[in-house]
Amino acid sequence: MWQSLLFGGTAAIFFAMTAASLFHLRWARRLPSLGGSKPVHDNESSLCSVVLAARDEETRIEITIRRLLAQEGVRLQVIVVDDRSQDGTREILRRLAEEDARVKVERIDVLPDGWLGKCHACHVGAGLATGDWILFTDADCWLKPDVVARALRVAERESADHVTLTPGVAPESPGGRAWHLAFLMTMADWISGVNRDRPKRYLGLGAFNLVRAAAYRECGGYEALRLTVFDDVKLGLLLLRAGKRTRAFIGGDDVECHWGETAPAMVKVMEKNYFAALEYRTASALGLGIGGILFWGVALVGPFTGEAAGIVAGAALLSLSLPAGILALRLGWSWSAAVLAPFIYPALFYAVLNSAFVTLRQGGVRWRETFYSLDALRAGTLR
Repeated sequence: MWQSLLFGGTAAIFFAMTAASLFHLRWARRLPSLGGSKPVHDNESSLCSVVLAARDEETRIEITIRRLLAQEGVRLQVIVVDDRSQDGTREILRRLAEEDARVKVERIDVLPDGWLGKCHACHVGAGLATGDWILFTDADCWLKPDVVARALRVAERESADHVTLTPGVAPESPGGRAWHLAFLMTMADWISGVNRDRPKRYLGLGAFNLVRAAAYRECGGYEALRLTVFDDVKLGLLLLRAGKRTRAFIGGDDVECHWGETAPAMVKVMEKNYFAALEYRTASALGLGIGGILFWGVALVGPFTGEAAGIVAGAALLSLSLPAGILALRLGWSWSAAVLAPFIYPALFYAVLNSAFVTLRQGGVRWRETFYSLDALRAGTLR
C-alpha cells in the first residue's frame, strides 16, 4: 500500500510539473521579429546606452563590443566598466574606444566597501548613461544585429518599461542542451507571470536587461542592489515595486552566451546563484535538492517494480519531454535534447545542494577573485 501511495504521489508531482509547463509556455516565446519593416527606433532622437561590467574578459570582449556596435535601427552608446581587470581587457578596450567614439571606457581600480563588484560596475556605468534606455548585458554575450531594435519595438507596443531575454547557449553536448531545456522549464512560470502582468511576478536576466532609463532611476537601480548576488532578477523586483511593466522572452541564439556547454559545467556556473536565489535559506535548499532527487529516483525505479502505480510514475517523469520538446522547437533544436531533459533534473537538484554546500563551507561567495561573507550577503539581499 505504501509503495502505491509513494508512486502515486510521485506521479502527481511530475504530471503537475508537465501540465504547469505546458500552460505557462503559451506565454514563453521568442522575441518577435521586425517583420521586414523599418525599426521604429531608427531616428536621431532615440539613444540606447549599453552597460557592460567587464573583468578579465580578453577572450570575448572584443567580439561582444563589435556585435553591439553593429546593432541596426537604434543609436547606441556602449559604456564598458573595466572592473579591476588584470589580463589584456584594458588594452582591448582602449583600442576599441579609439576606433569608435560610441565606446566609452571607465576603469575601476578599487572596489568600495559594501558592494559586489558587478553591482558596483553596473551602478557606475548606469551613472554615465545618457540614453532613453539602458541595456545591461554581460561581457561574454553576443547579440544578433537586430535584437535591440526588436526589444524596443516590443516595449513600445506593450507599453513596457523593461524587456528581458533568457541567456541563450551554444552547447556542444546533448547534456548541455538538455540542461538548458530543463532550466527554461523552471523559468516558464516566471516568464508567463510577467507577460500576463500577474501580481507579485517579476523577472530580470543579466544577459539582456533592457530598461527605460527613467524607470531605472525611479526604482533605485543598482544603488539598491549593492550586495545582491541575484541582482539581475532583483532588478525586476525593484521595477515591479515601482509599478513598471516587464516583458520576457526566450533568448536562444538572439543572446548567445558561452557560459556552460555541459551539465557539469552548468553546475559550476550556478555555484554562486542557486543558494542566492533561495535567499540563503538552508532548509529550502535541502528540501528542494534532496526531495527533488528522491522523487526523481522513485519515478525512475517505478517501472521496474512491475506495479501499475510505478509504471505511471515513470510515465509522469517522461512526460516532461513534452514541454521540453516545445522549447526545443522554438530554439530550432532536435527532439533528442528534449528526450534527455527529464533525466537532467537530478543535476539541477544537485546544483542547488552544491551551491548551498559550497557557500556554507566557505562562509560566503568567492566571485571573480573577491570574497563576500555570507553574513554580509544575507543582510544585503533585497527581499
